[in-house]
Amino acid sequence: MRSGMGTAAPGGGGWVDRLIGSSQRARVHHYTRYTLYTFAGVELVAVPLNMPQWIANSHPLSAVGTGVLILLHGLCNIQLTRVGLRWYLAEGRGVVWPGRLLAAHAVVTVLIVALVFVSVAAGQAPETTVGALVSLWAFGISGPSLLLSQRQLWAGLGVLVGAMVVGGTAAGMATQLTLVLAVMSGGLSVLMAFTCRVTAWTLRVVNKLDAARETEARLAVAEERLRFGRDMHDVLGRNLSVIALKSELAAQLARRGSPAAVEQMTEVQRIARESQQEMREVVRGYREADLQAELAGARGVLEAAGIRCRIEDGGSTELPVAVQSALGWVVREGTTNVLRHADAAVCVIRLRPPARGGIVAVLEMENDGVRGAGAAPGGSDGTGLRGLRGRLGALGGTLTAEPYGGGVAGSGAAGAGGGAGKGGSFRLTATVPVPSPAGAAARTRTGAVAGAAGREEPGAAVPHTGQREAGPPDGALLPGPAGDREVGA
Repeated sequence: MRSGMGTAAPGGGGWVDRLIGSSQRARVHHYTRYTLYTFAGVELVAVPLNMPQWIANSHPLSAVGTGVLILLHGLCNIQLTRVGLRWYLAEGRGVVWPGRLLAAHAVVTVLIVALVFVSVAAGQAPETTVGALVSLWAFGISGPSLLLSQRQLWAGLGVLVGAMVVGGTAAGMATQLTLVLAVMSGGLSVLMAFTCRVTAWTLRVVNKLDAARETEARLAVAEERLRFGRDMHDVLGRNLSVIALKSELAAQLARRGSPAAVEQMTEVQRIARESQQEMREVVRGYREADLQAELAGARGVLEAAGIRCRIEDGGSTELPVAVQSALGWVVREGTTNVLRHADAAVCVIRLRPPARGGIVAVLEMENDGVRGAGAAPGGSDGTGLRGLRGRLGALGGTLTAEPYGGGVAGSGAAGAGGGAGKGGSFRLTATVPVPSPAGAAARTRTGAVAGAAGREEPGAAVPHTGQREAGPPDGALLPGPAGDREVGA
């Protein structure tokens, strides 16, 4: 069902188009991952900005060595963030603990800290150079924060603050400046560690929710298969048992030369034909969709997904059963596509039965939040839309699916030449011709209901609509050659 309800144009261009056309979960992953990578790489810019005077006054080899250490520290931090995020999301399963990389990160950190304090103590660098350590620790903790436990993180932060106080005192820095830098280092490191852990935790929750949704979908399919199998067993089980018994009886009578064998085989033939008809009814009922149930289900599913749904039903109950079933499948497929291929905020389902003198029923589904708003209307349709066109074509109907410029009615976010809300807008339109006798009867019934002001008269005659007459209620007994048979058992 890679249809048009919110999909990007097929064969999109660069990585930006692929990112926009990806699923919502994939976009959350990309955003979170590259945000953490950015946090880890900021130190490559923030640390040198605090050392311009020291680098300018130091020996060229010393400046080059310092730059190499800062570069190594930043690269180690980015790699630790990358591996740490995988380790955190997998909860330690299937991902190797990067102990060597973590040790290398710690060694480079110690070398930079020692170099800064030794230079300040020797008078080769001003005291403001120690501010580089604040950036080094604040942004350099993003990777380790995803790998270490809370107790290990608090211990590491205590060591950092203590190193700042001891190093500043040993370098002869002012006590007030030393304490300010220690507090800034500890506070910013705690804030960055907390941000990285909460961000990764949010991504883990998104993964679990997506896995739970897939599991729910598989369980729903399995439950439907069990239901269908149960219905088939209930319908055919008894009849097949009777066929087996009567066939065995007919075989025994035939061996004895009894003419009653012919009667038994005639009865078997009759029961087999009844079973075939009942099986067809079960399959037909399984494949038909109830328009009223689909409309109610669409509202419930969309609102549960946070999408505001408005249904404008102009008289679906007055349509023929075949038309209701076809439009019910349109509602089901359209709702599925809105959920899978769009980030919609509002969806409108509008049903217009044949007007006075008209012969065509129209169903429209509109939604905003289309991914890749510039998608061409002629994009390839998935199997879902092709199946709908086949169902509607059997009734002489048509199906169109295309983006449009105006916003969704009722969303309050329509703009000139643009869609409502984020992304463009999309419209799925199904038209089905209604047979003239049924359309006339529907208009007659609509007028009768309007004249009665919604009251239901006991025993009132219902005009004939040309539709299939309803059978007896479930549980009624029908006489037959094989005895009374219960309908709906």
